Amino acid sequence: MTVTATVAAPEAAPAARVSVARGYRFELVKLVSQWRIRLLVLACWIAPGLFVAGVSQQSTLPADTLFGRWMLATGWAGPLVILGFSGTWALPLLTSVVAGDVFASEDRLGTWRHLLVAVRSPRRIFAAKALASLTVILLLVAGLAASSTVGGLVAVGNQPLVGLDGHSLSPGDAAGRVLLAWACVLAPTLALAGIGLLGSVALGRSPMGLLLPAVVALAMQLAQMLPLPVAVRLALPSWAFIAWNGLFTGPAQLGPLLIGIVVSLVWAVTATALAHVLFLRRDFTNLTDDGSGRRAVTAGLLPLAGLVAVTIAVVAATTGATGSGISQDKVQRSLATEFAHLYRLQTERLNRPAVTEARLKAAATCDKGSVKVAAEGPGNDWRCVVSWHLPGVEATGTAVYQLDVTSDGRFVADGDGPKEVNGYFLVRTPTGDAPNPLWQFDGNVELLRSSKG
Repeated sequence: MTVTATVAAPEAAPAARVSVARGYRFELVKLVSQWRIRLLVLACWIAPGLFVAGVSQQSTLPADTLFGRWMLATGWAGPLVILGFSGTWALPLLTSVVAGDVFASEDRLGTWRHLLVAVRSPRRIFAAKALASLTVILLLVAGLAASSTVGGLVAVGNQPLVGLDGHSLSPGDAAGRVLLAWACVLAPTLALAGIGLLGSVALGRSPMGLLLPAVVALAMQLAQMLPLPVAVRLALPSWAFIAWNGLFTGPAQLGPLLIGIVVSLVWAVTATALAHVLFLRRDFTNLTDDGSGRRAVTAGLLPLAGLVAVTIAVVAATTGATGSGISQDKVQRSLATEFAHLYRLQTERLNRPAVTEARLKAAATCDKGSVKVAAEGPGNDWRCVVSWHLPGVEATGTAVYQLDVTSDGRFVADGDGPKEVNGYFLVRTPTGDAPNPLWQFDGNVELLRSSKG
């Protein structure tokens, strides 16, 4: 008898599930293999250090940039100069190149079907691409901070830094605040990255998707330059690119900075969530469906515009902020405090008897060119007279300053006599001759109410 055995053919094993971690590694390799990403990484880790070291050896400094006038005095001024430039130009452009192209590149190459077959989950694809772009952006920001810091310390040295209220920060304190300032700008950078993801998903291969973070950042920077109410300024994520200035006053002006960070993180989460929803709703079977202007407006622009309105209302209600935030008493208090600190620094460098701020009793009286003009708001027509008393001297010292106060609260004080006090002359410092510290200096007015006012 013949026995016939029938062996069933084995079923095809299902393809292994591609995890988010594996997809993330794949997307990260795809990003760093692009020549433009490699070039950006190389530039961010080398160019700032060379720039800071080169400028620190010049006699002409970028005095119109915050902390630029101190680049010959301390290596900690260099990374702050680069930070100011990065918040305005570099970081918006970097987020555009990385986050603004991470989804659109698949549309240009026509590789969505291959990617979906391999991963089989739009959610995991989105998570992998978002995390990969975030990693590259953090690498670029770390390069900007590390390179500029090393360049400054090598070229000038680990010297104390003069803050925006005139007090001297020890090298250790300056290092901590510089590091914290760079960490704080990560929040608005994440907001721009979220906008980049949204533009890349909503607009597809359109060049506008790539440029969206830079365009939005430019619009917000222009808004910050206008005489808008302080509540509107604080409700924009671009404010966190400015509010790190408050770390360099004593006490630190943390209120506006914390508001800027929270607003930026809310924008980052909202924009990323919108991008995620649009990506999941996309019809990948339609090869021509790569984004549209109508989708960008209804699912992107309108929700973000609504977010601006909500944040303005919340900031105004919780802080009680009204007007520009720049008032006469705030300007007078900031100027008098900084003058007292810098007077002590001048006294030390001229080898005169030491005097404390309490004994100086510095005070300032300011107006805006005329008693008929209200002394409030930004402008370059602020005129102030600072008075102080020296121990053992009956006469009251006075010095005149012309102030240019910008909308974000920063001011530049220009000495207008007497020449022996706030005129231009050189004083000896540990790093060489430097201009009189009371001649020209930068300051910061706290836009929100403080415990003093």
